[in-house]
Amino acid sequence: MTQQAPSHPRGSREFPLGLHSIRAGRGQDAHANAAVWAPAIASMDVHWRREDGAWASETLVGLDGGVHHGVVGPVHPGALYAFWPTGEDLPGAIGETQLLLDPYSRAIEPIDTESGTDEPPSRSYYSVFLEHEFDWGMSERPGTPWRDTVIYEAHVKGLTKLHPDVPEALRGTYAGLGHPAMVGYLRDLGVTAVELLPVHFHIDEPHLEPLGLSNYWGYNTLGFFAAHTDYATVAAREAGPGAVLDEFKGMVRALHEAGLEVILDVVYNHTAEGDQHAPALCWRGLGDLDYYRHDDAGRYVDTTGCGNTLNFSEPRVVEFALDSLRYWAEECHIDGFRFDLAVTLARDERNSFTPRHPFLFAAGASKALRGTKLITEPWDIGPDGWQTGRFPVGWADWNDRFRDTVRDFWLRDIASIAGGGAGSSPGRLAGCLAGSADTFAASGRSALASVNLVTAHDGFTLADLTAYERKHNEANGEGNRDGHNDNRSYNHGAEGRTEDETILAAREKSARNIMASLLISLGVPMLTAGDEFGRTQGGNNNAYCQDTELGWVHWPDDAASRRMLESTRTLLSIRRDFLAGQPPTFPSRSDQSTLLWFSAAGLPMTASEWNDPRTRTVQLLLGSTGGTVNGLVVINGSLEDTRIHLPSAWILQGEGVEGEQPRWFSRTFDSADGAIVEGTVVEHPRLRSGEADTVAGDSVRMYRC
Repeated sequence: MTQQAPSHPRGSREFPLGLHSIRAGRGQDAHANAAVWAPAIASMDVHWRREDGAWASETLVGLDGGVHHGVVGPVHPGALYAFWPTGEDLPGAIGETQLLLDPYSRAIEPIDTESGTDEPPSRSYYSVFLEHEFDWGMSERPGTPWRDTVIYEAHVKGLTKLHPDVPEALRGTYAGLGHPAMVGYLRDLGVTAVELLPVHFHIDEPHLEPLGLSNYWGYNTLGFFAAHTDYATVAAREAGPGAVLDEFKGMVRALHEAGLEVILDVVYNHTAEGDQHAPALCWRGLGDLDYYRHDDAGRYVDTTGCGNTLNFSEPRVVEFALDSLRYWAEECHIDGFRFDLAVTLARDERNSFTPRHPFLFAAGASKALRGTKLITEPWDIGPDGWQTGRFPVGWADWNDRFRDTVRDFWLRDIASIAGGGAGSSPGRLAGCLAGSADTFAASGRSALASVNLVTAHDGFTLADLTAYERKHNEANGEGNRDGHNDNRSYNHGAEGRTEDETILAAREKSARNIMASLLISLGVPMLTAGDEFGRTQGGNNNAYCQDTELGWVHWPDDAASRRMLESTRTLLSIRRDFLAGQPPTFPSRSDQSTLLWFSAAGLPMTASEWNDPRTRTVQLLLGSTGGTVNGLVVINGSLEDTRIHLPSAWILQGEGVEGEQPRWFSRTFDSADGAIVEGTVVEHPRLRSGEADTVAGDSVRMYRC
C-alpha cells in the first residue's frame, strides 16, 4: 500500500525539472521540489520509498504549461521514486511494477520480481533521488584545440575487460579506464581525447534476451542524466548510485590529469521505449504525442530504425536534450559530445533537416557548452538523411566521404589492379587528405570541421578490412542479415585467418597505408580502439550485441601487433611534431597554409594527371607561411616500385629566385617497412630537392623538409 503523505505548506516551482531537495530549516525534515512535464496527464502523483521501506505518495498540486509540480517529502537521499497519473489504477504493487520514470532522474535502479513460476523474473525500473558532490581537486579540462585533437573511440567495458595490466576487479569499468595502466597507454600512444560509446543508462531490446545476447554498444537509452550502472565496479554498485557516479567522475578526473579529454557518444534521437506497441516506461506515458514524432495517421515516424523518434520540433524536447548536455558538461566535466544520428535532431515540424534548427543554434550558443566539442553523425534513415558537410559553424561532422575514399584507394582499387583492372585517379583521395573543402567550405567551415575516420565501432575493424570481403555476423543470431554489405574491403587473396606470410605482409602494409592516410590528413583524425595494433572481430561488422571476447579489445603481444602499434605511434608523433612547427591558425587559414601537389617527376600536377586513373603516384607538400617545418608525403597507389624526383628548389621557392638553396628531405616513415621493424629504427640518407628516390609499390612514404 502507498500512504498519502501530508501536503507541505511551502510553495513549489515548475523549474528545475526532476526532484531537487529544498533547504530545510533547523529541526525540519528534508523535502524536495518535484516537477515533470507531462502534458498528456490531467493530474500527477509522485510515489517514493521512505527510509522505513514503506511507500508514500503525494499529488503534485501545481500545473503550469504542462509541468506538474509540488513539494513532497520528506525524501531521503537514495530513495526510489516514480510518477503515476492521479486516480488511475496502479498496474501492480509499488516497487514490483513499472510506473513512469522521471526523465531527469540522476540514477535508475532495476528491480527484479520473482514470478513464482518457471517464468523469468519481471523487471521494472525506478528513478533514484540523487544529489551528488565530488572533489575535483586540481583537475582542469585540457581544452585541446581542434587542430591538435586526435580522437580515440572506445567502449568503457570493452577497452579494459581483457587488459592484463589493469587489476582484475577494475577491468571493464569506469575505474579500469581511469587506472594508471590505461591512462598511461593512451597518453603514450599520442591520442588527445577518448570518445566513449554510450554511458547513459541503457537497456536491452526485447528481441535480444531469447538469443542470450545484450545491447553491448548501448544505443538504447533509458536515462539521459544517469550513468550506466553496469560499468561500475562491484564495490561501487553495492555501495549505491552515489558511489557509481563517484567512480565515473573519478575516471574523468584521471583522464583530465593526464591531459586527455572525454567525449560522450549521446543518443537523443530515440529512447528505449521502442515502437508504439511496447510498454510505457517514461516519455510515452507522460505525453506520447508531444515527446515523439507522429504522422497524420497517428503512427510513429521512425528516422532512426529503432521504432520511435523524439520530436525535436517540440521546444520541450529540445530543452530536455539541452538540459542533459548541460548536466554532463557542468556536473561531470565532459569535454564534448558525439551526436548519434544527428540529422534527426535537426528536423523541423515538416520532418525536414535544417542547419538553422533551434537545437543546433542553442547548443552552439549555450554558455555551459561553450568550448565543448560538438560532433555529428551527419545522417539518419529518414528522407534526405545524408547531410555530411551541411551542419553549421561550431559543429564538426563525421566524414564518411573520407572513410569511403580511403578504403576505395587502398583496398578496392588495389584489389582491382591486382586482378588486372584499373584503380581510380588520385583526385578524390587528394581532396580528402587536404581537408575535404568540397564538402565543408559551403557551410563556412574549415578542414577542422571534418572528423576523419576510416573505421568506427559500427563496421569492420581496420585489420578486418584487410582480411575479409564479406561480413561474418552469424554470432548475432540474425542469419547474417544484419550489418553493412558494402564494406569496400579487400582480403588480399584469402578470407579471414591464413598462415600465408605473403598475404599477411600485404595486409599489414595496407593497414599502415590506411593509418598513414588518416593521420596525415588535414582535419581531426579518429582512431577506433585496437586498430592501432590490429584488433580483429573475426569479420563481424555489427558487434552491437557481442558483450563477449569477440567485441572486447584483446591486447596481443606478437610481432605483427607490435609492428602496427609502433607504426601508429610513429605516425602520431610525426603529426604532433609537424603541427608544433605551424602557427596556431594552421590549417583553418587557407591563405596561410601551403598544400602543393606534385607528380612522380616532381612537377606540379596537371589537370589530365589528376583525372587519369593510371596516375597513382602523387606527392603532397604540407606547410604554412611562418611555419618552421614542412612535410612531404609520397603516395604510390600502384603495385610497382616507382622512381620519383623530389620537388626542385626552384619550384618550391619560385622560378627565377636568385641564390636559391636546396631543400633537404629526411625520411620519417615508410609504410613498406613500417618505419620500425622488430624495434630497430631503419636509417635512411638525407636527400636534396630534385634528387631521385624509389618508392615501393602500394605504400606511403613521408619526409621532413
